Amino acid sequence: MHRLLFILCFLSLIRAACAAETLSIAAASDLVFCLEKLNSAFSRAHPEVQLKTSVGSSGNFFAQIRNGAPFDVFLSADVAYPRELIAAGSADAASITPYAIGRIVLWTTRAELDLSAGVAATSQPAIKRLAIANPAHAPYGRAAREALQQANQWESVQPRLVLGENISQTAQFVETGNADAGIVALSLVLSPRLKNVGRYVEIPESAHAPLEQAAVLTTRGATNARARAYLEFLRSSDARTIFDEFGFRLPN
Repeated sequence: MHRLLFILCFLSLIRAACAAETLSIAAASDLVFCLEKLNSAFSRAHPEVQLKTSVGSSGNFFAQIRNGAPFDVFLSADVAYPRELIAAGSADAASITPYAIGRIVLWTTRAELDLSAGVAATSQPAIKRLAIANPAHAPYGRAAREALQQANQWESVQPRLVLGENISQTAQFVETGNADAGIVALSLVLSPRLKNVGRYVEIPESAHAPLEQAAVLTTRGATNARARAYLEFLRSSDARTIFDEFGFRLPN
C-alpha cells in the first residue's frame, strides 16, 4: 500500500512539473504567421517551455477566457478585450502590454482587378464576392466595416459579403478564389507564405478606429512564471523586430 501511494505521489509530481513547463497562448489570427517567428525566438531562450498556441478571433477568445478556458496569455487584436477581462477579474491588470497597431489592406489574387481607388474599388462589378472578417467578434472585421462606411460602400457591398470567422479565414477565402477580393490584415499578406501572392493596397489608418493590440496574463497565467517570461519577451527588441517585419506599427 505504501509503495502504491509513493508511486501515485511521484506521478502526480511529474504531472505537476510538466504542467508548470507548459504555456498556453490564445492569439488573434492576424498573428498566425508572425507568431511562428515569435515563438521560435522565445523557445531558443527558453527551450524547457512547451508552447501550446491557439489562434482565432479575439472576441471568441475573450468569451472563452471569461468562461474559464485554460489559457495563460492572451494576445488580442483589440485592446478592449484585455481591459474587459481585467474589469471582470479574469486577467492581471498589471500585466497588460500593448504590442502593436494593426493595419488593413484591400487584397486580391485576380490580375484584372484595379485596386488603385482603394476601398472605393470594391464597387467594381467584377468583385462579386468581397471577404471581410465578421464584425460581430473580429476587430479586423469592424475596421473593414468602418472603412467601407467611410467610403460609402457598406450598403452596396452587403449582398456580396463573405464573412470569415477570423481574419486568417478571411484571407483564405481570397487566396483560394472563394472571394474576388478581401479586406485583410497587412501582417498576413507580408508573411513568407503570401507576400508573393496577388496584389494589395493599404487602407489609410484614418479610415477606421486604430487597431490597438495588447497582450495580458489571465488569472491562471499570472501565477505561471513562464507566462511572465513570455510577456517580457514580447516587450523585447527581438520581438519588436519581428512585429516590424510583419507590418505592425509600434503602439504609442
